[in-house]
Amino acid sequence: MTEEILINVTPREARVGVVENGMLQEVHVERSGHRGYVGNIYCGRVKRVMPGMQAAFVDIGLERSAFLHAGDMAHPSYPIDGGAPAPISVRPITELVHEGQRVVVQVIKDPIGSKGARLSTFLSIPSRYLVLLPDSTTLGVSVRIEDEGERERLRGVLTGLAAGGFGLIARTNAEGLDAAALAEDVAYVTRVWQTVSEAIAGAQPGDRVYEEPPLPLRVLRDLMHDEIEKVRVDSHETFERTLAFARQFMPGLTDRVEHYPGERPIFDLYSVEDEIQKALRKEVPLKSGGYLVIDQTEAMTTIDVNTGAYLGSRNLEETAFRTNLEAAQAAARQLRLRNLGGIIIIDFIDMHDDEHKRQVLRTLEKALARDHAKTTVYEMSPLGLVEMTRKRTTESLARQLCEPCPACAGRGIVKTAETVGYEIFREITRAVRQFDAEKLLVLAAPKVVARMLEEESSAVAELEAFIGKSIRFQPEEQYGQEQFDVVLL
Repeated sequence: MTEEILINVTPREARVGVVENGMLQEVHVERSGHRGYVGNIYCGRVKRVMPGMQAAFVDIGLERSAFLHAGDMAHPSYPIDGGAPAPISVRPITELVHEGQRVVVQVIKDPIGSKGARLSTFLSIPSRYLVLLPDSTTLGVSVRIEDEGERERLRGVLTGLAAGGFGLIARTNAEGLDAAALAEDVAYVTRVWQTVSEAIAGAQPGDRVYEEPPLPLRVLRDLMHDEIEKVRVDSHETFERTLAFARQFMPGLTDRVEHYPGERPIFDLYSVEDEIQKALRKEVPLKSGGYLVIDQTEAMTTIDVNTGAYLGSRNLEETAFRTNLEAAQAAARQLRLRNLGGIIIIDFIDMHDDEHKRQVLRTLEKALARDHAKTTVYEMSPLGLVEMTRKRTTESLARQLCEPCPACAGRGIVKTAETVGYEIFREITRAVRQFDAEKLLVLAAPKVVARMLEEESSAVAELEAFIGKSIRFQPEEQYGQEQFDVVLL
């Protein structure tokens, strides 16, 4: 498998595309005015304690107060690769914090939708190969390192390196590294922590004491591995910074970082721009002629699988099976590409053969294996539904790049011209009962006015006779289809 990382930088925005076998798999976007907060450490102040929720709201200087759950403060059993703590026991939140208290916290989930950032008091400092846990003595190894012999070897190396009384987690990139390389990484993260701890000592509530590096450097730190053939950067300044970062932390891979000076935009190399536009649509076509329909809501994301024009198999069961196999791979790619997280329901086409169901589920799990986000897949239900979760720390691609439609306010539908017309009739009847006027003027969208003067002309005449007043309609090009005003003259 060939894998490349493309980095596109403009003065106000950085974008990263991860391409595998010539196909875009991931997109990361960071804008200077909307940088993410995950990994940042703040000095905060407790604003409100909510015993019923076992949580507190903390002011860390952001627009909305952040959320700190008691489970993110109890004595943890740290999971692998720097994820959120999994608590063994949870004490009442009222025993842990009180209003007005100064707390040092780290953001573990960005603000999403109407929810504020999620926090933890268990701090972690990631580096190229390790995660430093300054308040813990846990030693762990990434679950993605599956060889038990290598896991034991790394645990032994970590035991020798963690003499300073802190915890360490070996990240996936640490596989195969010798003790000297890991010792160098430990020296780096301990220097970073020393700087952070000094900043914490003099910090006031609302101060940021540690900030994650910008997107291009984070990508090198978190995604660079031996299978990456090239990292292409189209900004010379950013190229110099990434090259310096690579020389310091991954000297064996510096020859793979290169500046892209071409006149053709770097994201046009693999039709990345086209793929981003496709990732904003609801429907995803499959090569077989079937398609997926993806709907993202506040509560969950649903993926519906349809056969579409695909009819080419011996029977219906075989058609469903072949479509579902292709859909499982496509769904896994779309989850990464669109950065969809939380609860996800995939509605596969009904299959009766249990072996077919198992194969579809295995195909989905195999396709998700390359996903950097943690995923959990459950068995297929009798209705053909697969429930799964994908760890979400930032907004989805669509919510980063788009906003709700002003015409429908995010509903995805607008009222018909007929429905709006009847609303106008009711509003006119209401208005003439409350106020005295000789005639009425209705301002509305051209399509609505056209319907009122054509299909509904007899209804308008009946209404004029009923209220004893004339009604004039005026089309307004700038009005949305649901917008209208009734003016008394």
